[in-house]
Amino acid sequence: MSDDTAEPTVDAAAADADAHAAHVADRPPTSDEERTAEQVAKDVPDSAGEHFEEMAEIGADVKGEGQIEP
Repeated sequence: MSDDTAEPTVDAAAADADAHAAHVADRPPTSDEERTAEQVAKDVPDSAGEHFEEMAEIGADVKGEGQIEP
């Protein structure tokens, strides 16, 4: 039987610290990357934002399996 109360290893502690660290981009986007992003954004229908909001509201009330803890 495993001991579930064992102290986390150094690797687990480092991974936990990394998960909670602020993450930032290593560089700003290039002009080519910005142009590509703008072109791709033109193909996204306006209803995508509305659908995202709807799903976020539904997901906020999920209880049990699939629930995201704050």
